[in-house]
Amino acid sequence: MSKKSKQFPVTGMSCAACAGSVESVLQQSPGVDRAEVNFADQSVWIEYDVDEEDLKSALQEVGYDIIIQEDNPLEQQEEEKQKSYEELKRRTLGAAILTLPVFIIGMFFMSWEEGRWISLVLSTPILFFFGRQFFIQAARQARRGKANMDTLVALSTGIAYTFSLFNTLYPEFWTNRGLDPHVYYEAATVIITFILIGRLLEERAKSQTGAALKKLMNLKPDRVILITEGKEKEIGTEEVQVHDTLRVRPGERIP
Repeated sequence: MSKKSKQFPVTGMSCAACAGSVESVLQQSPGVDRAEVNFADQSVWIEYDVDEEDLKSALQEVGYDIIIQEDNPLEQQEEEKQKSYEELKRRTLGAAILTLPVFIIGMFFMSWEEGRWISLVLSTPILFFFGRQFFIQAARQARRGKANMDTLVALSTGIAYTFSLFNTLYPEFWTNRGLDPHVYYEAATVIITFILIGRLLEERAKSQTGAALKKLMNLKPDRVILITEGKEKEIGTEEVQVHDTLRVRPGERIP
């Protein structure tokens, strides 16, 4: 297969570390000579001589994706972003609602025996349903011998939850040694909820920035006047080649 270079929209990136992971995975993929990720516009430029489906599969293994279709890839990327944003909003709201009572119990009723069991019941869906993406992404990164912010969140909340679960089920392990079996469900749930809120705010800010850039891009004219052999011909802007001579009439937008 002949060598090609092309820019693809990327989905699934949420931080600069994600962009580094995408770049690293692609550069280590067979047949890829170079890969450069632009986190600002969520795209990657790749120089490659393999099937594009292989590039897509390599990224999907670690939780990311590229859009390889030729027709309106940016529109598909925007649709994926909107779906992801709506899903993130639902997960954030659900996590926040369940976290509030866990936080209150953990901060003000820490000696309440039944409160531990209530916190356990409420914390479980927060971590493993609303916050499941952190653990899924961390596992995918671990399989590749890599780590990102999801790894940090999954480790910190997972350890706090597991330790608290042990102390809830077997408090006598500590009481027999003269120690209090403390639980930290509120720490695990608050971390998950705060990270989700942060990502929600970040996605909303990126969405607003993307909308502004899209409006700016829409100012670009779709058609231009090409002068060839002394005659004028109207063509699409994507057809313009290096050294073409174009005519811009007074008052027209410059392509």
